[in-house]
Amino acid sequence: MSDSKPVLLWLRRDLRLSDHPALTAGLKAGGPVIPVFIHDETVAALGAAPKWRLGLGLEAFAKALEEKGSRLILRKGDALEQLRALVDETGAGAVHWSRLYDPDAIERDKAVKSALKEDGIDAQSHAGHLMFEPWTVETKDGGYYKVYTPMWRAVKDRDVAEPLKAPAKLNPPKDWPASDALDDWKMGAAMDRGAQICLPYQQVGEAAAQDRLAWFVDGPINDYGDARDKPAVDGTSCLSENLALGEISPAQCWHAGLRKLHEGSKGAEQWIKELVWREFAYHLLYHTPQIATRNWREKWDEFPWNENGDTDEVMAWKQGRTGIKFVDAAMREMYVTGRMHNRARMIVASYLTKHLMTHWRVGQAWFDAHLTDWDIASNALGWQWAAGCGPDATPYFRIFNPETQLEKFDKQGNYVRAWIVEGMKEPTESALSYFDAIPRSWNIGPDDPYPEPVVGLSEGRERALNAYQDRSF
Repeated sequence: MSDSKPVLLWLRRDLRLSDHPALTAGLKAGGPVIPVFIHDETVAALGAAPKWRLGLGLEAFAKALEEKGSRLILRKGDALEQLRALVDETGAGAVHWSRLYDPDAIERDKAVKSALKEDGIDAQSHAGHLMFEPWTVETKDGGYYKVYTPMWRAVKDRDVAEPLKAPAKLNPPKDWPASDALDDWKMGAAMDRGAQICLPYQQVGEAAAQDRLAWFVDGPINDYGDARDKPAVDGTSCLSENLALGEISPAQCWHAGLRKLHEGSKGAEQWIKELVWREFAYHLLYHTPQIATRNWREKWDEFPWNENGDTDEVMAWKQGRTGIKFVDAAMREMYVTGRMHNRARMIVASYLTKHLMTHWRVGQAWFDAHLTDWDIASNALGWQWAAGCGPDATPYFRIFNPETQLEKFDKQGNYVRAWIVEGMKEPTESALSYFDAIPRSWNIGPDDPYPEPVVGLSEGRERALNAYQDRSF
């Protein structure tokens, strides 16, 4: 047992033991490391699905810590108050954590660091959630990147440090501080019956994430360039939920992809580019935090979007009953699995913001509540990209046709059969699960007829183009 003071490891979205710079720094101090998670206002504000998934992640991480001779201390309340209380209870001399990049987290963490340092506590933040800290990636003029491709060129040849190994053991403190019980937090309460439907589709924890990465780079990555656009094909890594909670690090993914690239894998570079797209989303969130709440291009502020999330058209979109099969299949996939294929996300976002002329914030908020792989930066950038009002956006006048997209990327109709019951002689179990996952108050059942389109594709497209006319975006 070391004579050094304990170190508090304040965990947020870094629920792993390997490649964890904050944990490594804490261990170097020589004393016991006490892992802590605080249920503060940022956790309370999470939507139903991401909060539930976070609870699953905490449960898995607590078990992983126990296997290392440690434990996870849970506290609820203001982060600074709880950290100060733990310092008093444990005699800790330092607090380490991994940096986050959204404005609320930055404001909180700056206040915590300043206050702890005034208390004489060594407070340190570390990298780990990203490969490239946003302030280290600059244009030739010293600014930030507003377009993805130049940023990709700027970072693609950078050295990314080899991932750190997990510690063999974590030395415990002489006495553990008190901890809340995770069950008492009721992280899945808002999920109601949907939790049991979604549960089999989650790959929870660091071990599951590493297994999935190994499976992906062992084969599917080779066809990723083509397969990633086919929603019925298991051709993507599906690591978004694990990256969102830090159950795997982006550097671990980068190096796995890089090894395959050097071996000649034809799909590896495209996958690595997607990792950099995630970095681009955080780059923008850090430099232009308004991207999470307002139109990134201010000229769109006067655009006549519908902002009412309860209209009949929008409710049909939310329920997966627009009468447009690609859109409906995608929404139903989300309710059953907690995720949605990326090609499908593009289609449902385009349909809502263009065919239904509804503000992207309505869709963003709905995804905030229903995605288990929710990520503040990726969700904001994705919605603004699809709507045309964001950085590096799809041209505002480009309106995806869900029917031609379905014909192109789901020729055999497997995606539709997987998620839509109506009209199917032998509906799949996954499609039937939708009716068990949705709120009872919707009063929707498998015997209901499939709806007619709430807005015809030609009609919706024409309506959007008319709205765009005479506006200089």
